[in-house]
Amino acid sequence: MTRTVVVATFNRHKLREITGILPGLDLELKSLADFPGAVPPDEDGATLEENALKKARSAAAFTGLWALADDTGLEVDALGGAPGVRSARYAGEAATPAGNNALLLAELSGVPPEKRTARFVCVMALVPPSGEPVISRGVLEGRICAGPRGGEGFGYDPLFELAGSARTLAELTAAEKNSLSHRALALKGILPALRALS
Repeated sequence: MTRTVVVATFNRHKLREITGILPGLDLELKSLADFPGAVPPDEDGATLEENALKKARSAAAFTGLWALADDTGLEVDALGGAPGVRSARYAGEAATPAGNNALLLAELSGVPPEKRTARFVCVMALVPPSGEPVISRGVLEGRICAGPRGGEGFGYDPLFELAGSARTLAELTAAEKNSLSHRALALKGILPALRALS
């Protein structure tokens, strides 16, 4: 029987991306949107690890299923590592991706290209209904370009130019992004535990 794993997100882009990254495992991935009454916990952790664990534990407790959650931050060197753990809410609690991107570009106004180095950090947590979690981290290096480019991806992807490349994450196909992204790198560390479930 195919086991169901809940992905602790309401973000359909994220669910599609995670599903696309994982090879043919005999698992059914569902999002929290598939569970009426589910609500996201406050992401008030001081680190990406704390938030990923909090989201996964909350989803596992609510559904009684294995739960997979991630928390991702964009660290910009010229901003002292900001927005970091606050990436999703950089422009405020009700921030939109467009608002976050606009604020990031405003904060980097006048900063030359060579000083715009940045990285995406993704922490993935797989939590059983009871027992010990599995945690993995993936890091993708790059820089923030002068303005958005590309129509794929989501969040900060249009502003994030890959190290050693002239393309942003939003200029990659889904297959290209899924082969090298910070989320893909974090999922690799979780893969043995997911294979054991399937």
